[in-house]
Amino acid sequence: MHSVSAPADTFVVSRLASHALDAQRSELAEAVVAEQYARHPELAQRYGAAGRAKCLTDVNDHLAYPSQALAAGEPALFADYIGWAKVMLARRNVPADDLARHLELLRDIVRARLASPAGEAASSFVDAGLSRLPQMPADLPSFLPGEDELAGLAREYQAALLCGERQQACQLVLDAAERGVSVRDIYLRVFQPCQYEIGRLWQTNQVSVAQEHYCTAVTQLVMAQLYPRIFAGAKTAGSLVTTCVAGELHEIGARMVTDFFEMDGWNTYYLGANMSDAGILQTVRERKATVLCISATITYHVRLVESLITAVRRDSSMSGVIVLVGGYPFKIAPSLWKNIGADGCANDAQEAIATVSRLQVGKDKP
Repeated sequence: MHSVSAPADTFVVSRLASHALDAQRSELAEAVVAEQYARHPELAQRYGAAGRAKCLTDVNDHLAYPSQALAAGEPALFADYIGWAKVMLARRNVPADDLARHLELLRDIVRARLASPAGEAASSFVDAGLSRLPQMPADLPSFLPGEDELAGLAREYQAALLCGERQQACQLVLDAAERGVSVRDIYLRVFQPCQYEIGRLWQTNQVSVAQEHYCTAVTQLVMAQLYPRIFAGAKTAGSLVTTCVAGELHEIGARMVTDFFEMDGWNTYYLGANMSDAGILQTVRERKATVLCISATITYHVRLVESLITAVRRDSSMSGVIVLVGGYPFKIAPSLWKNIGADGCANDAQEAIATVSRLQVGKDKP
């Protein structure tokens, strides 16, 4: 399927540019780093061989984002990455002008080294992001605003996490559940904004990767403490498989979606992070799933989501399976789910249930 917002020939060129960028990514990264060090010889003295190797890895990663944006026909995906990088670098004392110069160098080398029209298409995606860079914020607001009870609970829970007070964090949530706060509200108004906030704090250099992982692990532990309230009802709605694609390690959103379906009367089978296509397909068959939910948080994993969807569509035994996708890239590019062949998309667990219900009604119509 191609983007509804671009002519078919433009989309084909974007796909070709994506493939070319992937095929030559290592060489392009080497060229960018070589030129950067040639222009700024002081970098070699300042950072040494280890610094150059790290720079090469970073440029390889940078190139993965325009490649995925090209594959999806969605310039917004790369522009969003640039915005994320601007905030991240600003809090590490790297000015936006340095980022702009780096992107200009990357654009020029891509344009020069990729054969036209692929080189022009790829460089135009970089240009689209560059043009928006000056207007992009250098900082982000907190995800924990508000003055009601649950907003206050979210801030207390977050503070306990950041202090390493696992027991206190757990007790805050369990006490709220005992007071009658629903599991759905705890998920959507405490866990979800706190996860977003932890990501923001890492991006703005206020917490370490270790702290980010700790907070996520504790939230998963607390979620498990709520499972007696989740798995208590009858299961009559259908069978659901939820998964993350290979390489995707951000699994807590997929777990939340699964638990919401469980509370809504579904038999759920949660596969977690970093699953192979073969394992996912086998599970869908064995569980006779009517819905497959696929999560991706990292933009360059969208291609793997598309590959999995293609495998599902090619399997005649799964002809009736509804495929729902979700995760950060699908928020940035609202038409992305259509481009990769999914049946629908949801921004959170509650919306996932509503979307599947609507799709089921559509499939039941003659």
